[in-house]
Amino acid sequence: MAHVQAGAVRRGPIGRIVDRLGGGAVQVVMILIGLFWLVPTLGLLVVSLRDETVNNSEGWWTIFTKPAELTISSYSSLLATGFSASFWNTVLITVPTTVLVIGIAAMAAYAFAWMEFRGRDTLFLVVVGLLIVPIQIALIPIATLYGQVGIFGTIPGVVLFHVAFGLPFAIFLLRNFFVGIPASLLEAARMDGASEWKIFATVVFPLGKPAIASLGIFQFLWVWNDLLIALVFADTASQPMTKALQSQMRQFGTNVDIIAPGAFLSLIIPLVLFFAFQRYFVQGMMAGSVK
Repeated sequence: MAHVQAGAVRRGPIGRIVDRLGGGAVQVVMILIGLFWLVPTLGLLVVSLRDETVNNSEGWWTIFTKPAELTISSYSSLLATGFSASFWNTVLITVPTTVLVIGIAAMAAYAFAWMEFRGRDTLFLVVVGLLIVPIQIALIPIATLYGQVGIFGTIPGVVLFHVAFGLPFAIFLLRNFFVGIPASLLEAARMDGASEWKIFATVVFPLGKPAIASLGIFQFLWVWNDLLIALVFADTASQPMTKALQSQMRQFGTNVDIIAPGAFLSLIIPLVLFFAFQRYFVQGMMAGSVK
């Protein structure tokens, strides 16, 4: 009887092809795929830098033979509509929401993971159950409540709504990550006389940076690109870019010289953020996949 050597694994034809290609070839393919996915972004940038008449008569790829068609007049027209105020409204909504969700969720996740208190598991199940609650069923009741307390149509009102519906997923994600931290590290800190707050700030939070960074990117993108909450809870003075672009489309129809630069400005910030923190994002996504 023939015996297979220990550790030997039979590879299929696809596996043998991958082995022969090597890591370098795979990296080249991945780079080409990444560049392919960036083509729409490049096209949007070119469209935003050309006059509407040129965009209506030619494809954006003709810019490689006619670079003189590039102009910033579309961005000047966009700023003349007051879009800059909507940009800063988006920042004032997104940044506080992301910071609050990360801060509150990290502390709550540490409590659920490493602190003993009565009803901890039951309360955590309630938090998990809130993940399935759709946002739509809360729009009218919270809009009524906001009207009664006087924050309807304001930036703080929009921030509070995003924080409330962002916390369940954030707590669930960070709690599952914090549970994987070795208990010996926390016990050693307690033996040294560290308080729970110091353990959280000096041990758990630094070790949780990959998951926290991933959560921050997700939360930032969700709020930055949100339209539904902005349509319901933001008025003209507090509207973010998504609502401003939607109103421009309703008012001007196919006015590309307004829509294209606005869409590119709303796209470029999340894109830069993702590339800046991609290392932490990958670490957070891979956390717990291998031991």
